[in-house]
Amino acid sequence: MLETLDLSLKLPKDKYNDQLDELQAALRTLHLRMVERHRPLIIAYEGWDAAGKGGNIKRLTERLDPRFITVYGISKPTPEELDHHYLWRFWTKLPSRDHTVIFDRSWYGRLLVERVEGFATTTEWQRAYDEINEFERLLSDDGAIIIKIWLHVSPEEQLRRFESRMADPAKRWKMNDEDWRNRGKWDEYLTAAEEMFTRTTTSYAPWTLVEGDNKRWARIKVLRAVVDRLQLILGPAPDVASAT
Repeated sequence: MLETLDLSLKLPKDKYNDQLDELQAALRTLHLRMVERHRPLIIAYEGWDAAGKGGNIKRLTERLDPRFITVYGISKPTPEELDHHYLWRFWTKLPSRDHTVIFDRSWYGRLLVERVEGFATTTEWQRAYDEINEFERLLSDDGAIIIKIWLHVSPEEQLRRFESRMADPAKRWKMNDEDWRNRGKWDEYLTAAEEMFTRTTTSYAPWTLVEGDNKRWARIKVLRAVVDRLQLILGPAPDVASAT
């Protein structure tokens, strides 16, 4: 799947600014409609290190009502979380009826880092495909809208961003040894990701694969994907101009 993405796709700054304004306005209207209808929204972000998840989430949320949004950055589990089923720490963060939760990394770590690095046994991560599909089906049946995003970059672009971060004291904190370790296992992560898409793409929780070498392109594609999905479920947004 990922090999079919055209990573050369770009968006000029002027077109980006116009589309950003339009899509953020449409999303704000749709988000308020979700609140009024008491529909929870769950957005899960996955992708390569330095793929631009944080900046993408910022553009997605910056014009939405912050009272109805929570963003969780997911890192390695705590000792308490390790004492529970791996989905427990996500279950405790699920949104209420009128709320939106965005996960920067998610339960798909079971099928990615935990699989590749050996933190889960083969039996555990193979079992997780059905567990995750059932988990998402349960949430969908209860009214939640689920959107899953994969930000894809080339190895060359990832290296460029790594080096840029290391050269900038204000961004160096974003880098750690695990980033370089994971990069050294690119092919293993690629295999895990491809199988993940094949086995966890469903009608109720589909994956959106995003070309991420150009950040402007990636931000607009994600915004458009979210707006399109919400319009499909909630109905068309009013004229965008009325929501600005």
